[in-house]
Amino acid sequence: MPDTALQHRPRLRVGIIPARRFTLAAMANFIDVLRLAADEGDRSRPILCSWRLIAPTLDPVESSCGLTVQPDERLGDPKRFDYIVVAGGLIGRSQNPHPEVTAFLRTAAAAKVPLVGLCTGAFVLHRAGLMQGYKCCVSWFHREDFLEEFEGLIPISDQVFVVDRDRLTCSGGASTAHLAAFLVDRHVSRAAARKSLSILIMDEAIAAERPQPGLPLDLDARDALVKRALLLMQQSPEAPLPVGRLSERLGVSRRKLERRFVAALGITPAEAGRRVRLAQARALLEHGGRTVTEIAAETGFCDGSHFIRVFRDAEGMTPDAWRRVQAE
Repeated sequence: MPDTALQHRPRLRVGIIPARRFTLAAMANFIDVLRLAADEGDRSRPILCSWRLIAPTLDPVESSCGLTVQPDERLGDPKRFDYIVVAGGLIGRSQNPHPEVTAFLRTAAAAKVPLVGLCTGAFVLHRAGLMQGYKCCVSWFHREDFLEEFEGLIPISDQVFVVDRDRLTCSGGASTAHLAAFLVDRHVSRAAARKSLSILIMDEAIAAERPQPGLPLDLDARDALVKRALLLMQQSPEAPLPVGRLSERLGVSRRKLERRFVAALGITPAEAGRRVRLAQARALLEHGGRTVTEIAAETGFCDGSHFIRVFRDAEGMTPDAWRRVQAE
């Protein structure tokens, strides 16, 4: 006799399209949260949640690490799912969606089936013409790739995921688990979402607005507002935002931002911005073949002379001297 529990319609049904060279960890994190929320313990029966890998053909799809997955079924009718998820991966030609995938995603959008982009899945959705007028989350690591490809579209790179009506996008990595937990919380229960994250050794559900982990930096703050500000500083070192503009982007007053920085780090936002740019300048000096003038331009200093003066004040030597010391 079949298990009667399996006869009930799951509360959350998800169809997942793995893009060519998709990121295995990002997709696996997402699916594992659904799997653990779907049944008692970790028995993995698709009772409360169901997930199916779908593709234009049933041929295996290769991930970015070389492992392959076997689709469960062809694309078919998107209305059989509550969400259609695109698991993105490596940037480049491999991310161009198959024509049948593009048509399927457009049919899903027309049928009001919400679309989800995991990792660089947002690139696939944009290339299918389905993100106009929507906010979009992209990892800080791929922010410049996004800006180069989609002129005039500014992604959100200081949050782990973004929910904008029927479009949900996330930065990749562990954030996909938290986006899946958000869906489980919405459609199954908060307890099921917490259970999944606990089994995966994740302390708590992360809200969408939680800052993304950024580039390595000697400034570390627990204050979420300060962390988001630091991430914004890291993402555009060549054109540093004035403190007033930075506070506007963060939706707080300049005075509040300055007060939180002093409380968290003991310095002003302007000083933090200078340190961020110097940290990135040191990374370019140590690992790149750029000239001092090029580095000055890429890290937002007026010119080479200004950069040398600020760098000498901070390090006690010129950029070229510092680079020679690091090479010894």
